Amino acid sequence: MRFYIVDDDQGVRLMLSDLIEDEALGEVVGEAEDGSLVDPEVLNLKKVDILLIDLLMPVRDGIQTVREIAPHFKGKIIMISQIETKDMIGEAYSLGIEYYIAKPINRLEVLSVIRRVEERVRLQKSIHAIQQTLQVLDFGKSPGPQLKPSSEQNIVTAGRTLLSELGMLGESGSKDLLNMLELLYQYDMESAAPHSFPALKDLFRSLAIRRLGPAAAETDIGKEVKASEQRVRRAILQTLNHVASLGLTDYSNPKFENYASRYFDFTEVRKKMLELQNAAEPSPLPTRINTKKFVQVLYLEAKRLMH
Repeated sequence: MRFYIVDDDQGVRLMLSDLIEDEALGEVVGEAEDGSLVDPEVLNLKKVDILLIDLLMPVRDGIQTVREIAPHFKGKIIMISQIETKDMIGEAYSLGIEYYIAKPINRLEVLSVIRRVEERVRLQKSIHAIQQTLQVLDFGKSPGPQLKPSSEQNIVTAGRTLLSELGMLGESGSKDLLNMLELLYQYDMESAAPHSFPALKDLFRSLAIRRLGPAAAETDIGKEVKASEQRVRRAILQTLNHVASLGLTDYSNPKFENYASRYFDFTEVRKKMLELQNAAEPSPLPTRINTKKFVQVLYLEAKRLMH
């Protein structure tokens, strides 16, 4: 990964550079002491993957800088500051930053955040490579003008990459989840309230009607809804096992840090880790799976990977 650091404190720049070098996270290809010295053309020329930028700087602050470069810079942005007001943090996220780290800098926190962002960068590069390959191959069709994949195709490609990372792509419920992403994207585009989320039961019902056709009997639709719910639940349980196994192998694994609390209730992850660690029998109490949360997070993460 290629990093660029912007902070008016030379000590902070040195600390971040040393951390990146010591942990073999990548290469620092440039630094600046103020946002006014940041040029998006230079960032792109240096092929910067991750920009670390301070919020408060004397000439042009981090918010202004991000607003200026956002239309042109395609890398990821991590903002660092002593200021933690909700308004400022909210504005920073609205401009597209990935994470917000509070000063004084905590080495472990910065390391964890950078690894998460690196994982996102790698996923996006993987999706781009897949899309380019599909365009070139064109599935054996006769040569002709290359068409840009539709947004529905893109959301499925992003979802497939995430499911692969989560260790559940081979599960039967993965197809249900990918179809849900398509439905949610269509709903998002057509809804008068973007970013709203339909009721989970309505989503499963829409999925069943899509598969069986609008003329299907209610009994058949009901059976398909139950079957789909079971497939998805089994797939999510498999993912829970996968994530717990990652945590047992390496608690600082960036995938574990990123997925454990984001997709699941961490209490359930910890319980599963203890079961695996002690080779114990599963708890008599059923594992609590929040299917709606899992689907929501999967959809939002897939949308972020599209851009």
